[in-house]
Amino acid sequence: MKSFQPETLMMSHGYNPEWSEGAVKCPIFQTSTFVFRSAEEGKAYFELAYGLRDKEEREEMGLIYSRLNNPDMQILEERLTLWDGAEACAVFESGMSAISTALFEFLQPGDLLLFSNPLYGGTNHFVHHVLTKFGIHVLGFDPGATQEDLIALVAKSGLADRLGMIYLETPANPTNDLVDIAMCRAVAEHFSRPEHRAVVAVDNTYMGPLWQHPLKHGADLVLYSATKYIGGHSDVIAGACLGSHELIGRIKTLRTFLGNMIAPHTGWLLLRSLETLKLRMEKQAQNAQIIAERLVKHPKVARVHYLGLLSEADGEAYATYRRQCSAPGAMVSIEVKGGEKEAFAFLNHLKLVKLAVSLGSTESLAQHPATMTHAGVSQEEKTRFGITDNMVRLSVGVEHPDDLWWDLEQALEAVPLGSALLQEALIY
Repeated sequence: MKSFQPETLMMSHGYNPEWSEGAVKCPIFQTSTFVFRSAEEGKAYFELAYGLRDKEEREEMGLIYSRLNNPDMQILEERLTLWDGAEACAVFESGMSAISTALFEFLQPGDLLLFSNPLYGGTNHFVHHVLTKFGIHVLGFDPGATQEDLIALVAKSGLADRLGMIYLETPANPTNDLVDIAMCRAVAEHFSRPEHRAVVAVDNTYMGPLWQHPLKHGADLVLYSATKYIGGHSDVIAGACLGSHELIGRIKTLRTFLGNMIAPHTGWLLLRSLETLKLRMEKQAQNAQIIAERLVKHPKVARVHYLGLLSEADGEAYATYRRQCSAPGAMVSIEVKGGEKEAFAFLNHLKLVKLAVSLGSTESLAQHPATMTHAGVSQEEKTRFGITDNMVRLSVGVEHPDDLWWDLEQALEAVPLGSALLQEALIY
C-alpha cells in the first residue's frame, strides 16, 4: 500500500466519516462521558486507563471520560505523531502544562536536571522557582558547551548518579543559539545506568514539527507549545509532548490525575490547523529568509540572529544546523543599534507587524524579550546569554515580504540616532 506524506494524512488520518453520520470532518465531541456497551467493557477500559494491565494484541483503548480521552483529542494525537515520527503523543491545554507534566513525571526529589540556556521565560521560572521547591537540583549550561564540558559540569555537581533529565531548547528563545541533540544524548548515556536512565527532552517550539525532528537525533521526548506553529492562528492555547509508547503512557497517566488535558473544542481547532501547517510554515520560512537578508544590511541594525544567515565561518553552530534542521525557520531576532530606547522606538512605530508576544502565527509579531517574555530572567543571566536591551524578536508571518519590509524599514527609520550612530552617519 502506498505510504502517504504527513500533509496528505492531515486531512483524514484517524477519522472515519461513518463514525459521525458521514461528516467529512471530525465534529466537536462536546461530551463529558461515553456509554459502555457492557460492564465488562467498562472494566477493561479502566484497567488500561489506570495501568493495571498491558494491552492485549490488537486491543484498543476505548472511550471513557473526556478527562482521559476524547475523539478530538485522540485523533489530534495520532496526527501529530506523523510529523515527528513518534510512537505516541499527549496533548495539553498549554505548552507550559506539557512541559511541567513531563518534568514532574521524570524527575524525583534529589534528582538533577541539566538544562540549556537561555530558556523561555516561563520554563526558566518553573525550573528555578518550582522544581527546586520539590528538592530537585537544577544546573544550566551555556551555549557552545561541548560534550566534555557537560560531563565535567555534571561530575563536578556531585550528583552524577542522580542525573534525571537533560532538557534542551534548540534553537534557543530568543537568541537562536543551537544545541547538539545527539551530543546531549551521548552525555545522558554516559551517566545512565540500567536502573536509572537519564531522559533527553527537547522543546521544539521554535522549529515546529516541520523544520526539526529531535526524536531522530536521540531525544526521548519532544515538546511543543501547540499555540504556536501547530495552532498558527493566535486563537488557541495548547501544548503537546511526543515520544515512545512507554514514556508517553507515563505522561498520560499523570495527565489524567492533574486534569490538564486538552478540551474537545481546542482539539478540533488544532485538527483544522494541521491541514495547512506545511503551507503556512514554508511560506513563513521563505519570508523570514528575505527579511533577515535585508535587515542585516540596514545601517540601524547591529546584528541579526537567524539560522538562515549561518555559514561555515560559524563553525560548530553551522554544522549543528546542517545536521539537525531542514530549514532555518521563521524566528528572527535583531539588535537595533542603541539600547532599550531605540528598540522601543522601533517597536512603537510598527504599523503592519503587531506588537505582541507569542510566535508562529499567520500574522507577523514583534516583542522585546528583555522586558517581556524574559522579564523574569535575572539581569546577570540576560547579559550572559545575550538577551540585550536592544534586542527585538520577530515572528515572521505569511504576509507579502515586500509589505513586511516596508513596515520594518519605516520603523527603523524612526529610530533616533544615538551619539555613536550620529558620528557614524557624519563620517559616512
